[in-house]
Amino acid sequence: MATTSCTSPFTSTAALSASQPASPSSKRFLPFPSRPPRPGTRVRADSLREWSEFEDAVESKDLSRALRFLQSVEPASYPEASTNAATQVALPLSPGRDWEVLDTCIDADDMRLVGRAYQFLSDRGVLANFGKCKNIVLEGPREVTPTILKEMTGLEAAKLAPKKWGLSGNSRYVLATFFGGASFLLTQGVDVRPNLAAILALATADALFLGGTCAAQISCFWPPYKRRVLVHEAGHLLTAYLMGCPIRGVILDPFVALRMGIQGQAGTQFWDAKMEKELGEGHLSSTAFDRYCMILFAGIAAEALVYGEAEGGENDENLFRSLCVLLDPPLSVAQMANRARWSVMQSYNLLKWHKKAHRAAVKALESGHGLSIVVRRIEEAIASDR
Repeated sequence: MATTSCTSPFTSTAALSASQPASPSSKRFLPFPSRPPRPGTRVRADSLREWSEFEDAVESKDLSRALRFLQSVEPASYPEASTNAATQVALPLSPGRDWEVLDTCIDADDMRLVGRAYQFLSDRGVLANFGKCKNIVLEGPREVTPTILKEMTGLEAAKLAPKKWGLSGNSRYVLATFFGGASFLLTQGVDVRPNLAAILALATADALFLGGTCAAQISCFWPPYKRRVLVHEAGHLLTAYLMGCPIRGVILDPFVALRMGIQGQAGTQFWDAKMEKELGEGHLSSTAFDRYCMILFAGIAAEALVYGEAEGGENDENLFRSLCVLLDPPLSVAQMANRARWSVMQSYNLLKWHKKAHRAAVKALESGHGLSIVVRRIEEAIASDR
């Protein structure tokens, strides 16, 4: 597994003298002063307005404007001697403010712009672990039998497969309780059949036309279900981050997911530049496909890691199958099963190696934090685990 090192994003840099012009590379950094301004130093009013513009861009989710501002900021200058009673300096960036640009990615239409935001922060040394495991798809054999899968994860293959609602997990008890209660009311002379027919009709319409969005919204009020969704999506997010795929955002509201065209009741949107380029050229390499499949099955792997088995992820599997049949030549059923086992095994072990970071991501999502805080918690967890 490849590792990377970086400098702290909060390390101050030396100020540029008036006679030494700033180099192009220095303008990419947003240092803050190693000491407070001297007495009599005042901050330029235009700098205050500029940072106000950055805050407005973050609040309005304008990625282009926020990123353009960060790229244009120059280091503050602190001359050793000055004859002026009051020296003007540029307003430096507060520690950690550069992370906030990630919160603007959710409304970005151009995923390449999202990629540039991650690249900018990576160049600054802020995202130390972004893409640290991208070479994992080059390692190890691709043939994974159910026996090998159990040896590597300790779980049967059936535990790493999504379950149908009502046939497994807690849903079977909910369904049994529902029909048991209806039967009891009927024996007591309470005719609930018209109401049951209406409920079943609404549930069917929700499943057919809204993808189960209404049912998912109701289920979100049940804490165990809500936490399982967080565990699932945190698995997607962390794996995409470690594999070097920029994340646009994590959608946890079923109606927002429906409005954004996301299959399922929640979703993590990420972008793979290499895969997009190859698909545009009419081909897809095994490396790009493997990386995509690992991220796709990471939600299932996360549930299995935390709960011992997966329940969600049916839409992930459907998306995987739809992509497999588009390959030239398309994968056979046996090849698809083998590729799925390899992907979920790799994701499971990757999340197991970064279990602390996954827990940090779940906790941050559970607290309602934005993407910038979630990514920062991931970085802090990995750094503290070394």
